Amino acid sequence: MLISWRSANFCPVPLRARSDTRSAYCAAGHWGRLPPGVYFTLPSAILLVLFAAGTSALDRPVGTGLIHGLKIVAVAVVAQAVWGMTRTLTPDRERVAIALASVLIVVFLAGSVGQIAAIVMGALAGLWLCRSAAATPPGHLAFPLSRRAGALALTTFFALLAALPVIASATGAHGVALIDAFYRAGALVFGGGHVVLPLLQAAVVQPHWISPDGFLAGYGAAQAVPGPLFTFAAYLGASMKPSPNGVAGAALCLAAIFLPGLLLVTGTLPFWDAFRARPMARAAMRGTNAAVVGILAAALYSPVWTSAILSSKDFAAGLVGFILLTAWKAPPWVVVILMALAGIALHFA
Repeated sequence: MLISWRSANFCPVPLRARSDTRSAYCAAGHWGRLPPGVYFTLPSAILLVLFAAGTSALDRPVGTGLIHGLKIVAVAVVAQAVWGMTRTLTPDRERVAIALASVLIVVFLAGSVGQIAAIVMGALAGLWLCRSAAATPPGHLAFPLSRRAGALALTTFFALLAALPVIASATGAHGVALIDAFYRAGALVFGGGHVVLPLLQAAVVQPHWISPDGFLAGYGAAQAVPGPLFTFAAYLGASMKPSPNGVAGAALCLAAIFLPGLLLVTGTLPFWDAFRARPMARAAMRGTNAAVVGILAAALYSPVWTSAILSSKDFAAGLVGFILLTAWKAPPWVVVILMALAGIALHFA
């Protein structure tokens, strides 16, 4: 089971942890872990807000090429994520079938409805098809949280997930709609941080809060910063056309996307040993993770590929970026710089 909480930098406890493994969360306690997380996230968020502020000045030829290069970066990065997740999360025919079914669902059911349907389908299919996978990892993981605190956090998580859309619809306030969109995206990310791409694309591009080109350019720029991928929300909040935007929008979106992961980690840790010991729960999560591969594969085609790969030269640049990331293990920030330069060169070619 691989979940977005690791990408969100909350509690990176691997499923196959040894019995004596304790995360930084366990060593420092819940509140003791918040300051390092803030220090790790804040610099990246600030850089992305500054990038968002500067994109309005990138309407000259060099800026246009730079933006196109960042869109090509997004192709290489998402392709790498699909490649890696396919090898890890769909190692057998059953889970490959779940991933393919997930692709079909999100293609024919656009938006968040299709993504939620694919995740639910994956969980149900996993109960049927994935029960024969590996047994429960040995060992015991102890966490300094009571079950009462965990239950309260889970109740808050589901209450917000259900109430925010209702409040947003009733009030018509864009700020509430923003919180709802980013909270929902953070709540539904399974399998790794890159899965947030299709969720956020459906949340902010379809209602025309940000342009498709601006969205992918920010996603490409987010690969160059050292913090968690969820800091991409800061760029989106700062770039929004409706208010709140700028620094206020960045802070609002950043808090909203991290909050569900914090609540889920707090809520599930006291029950983690009992949960992972249940074969049906493990089977459902295997199916869910396989469905996530299909969701991200569909996003690789649209909007990522269709928006960035407009010629054979674009394809060649994207392929170079993909090989740099997968075969040569180049740091993402190096690939970002190279593809940005390639975008500028292609614009003048």
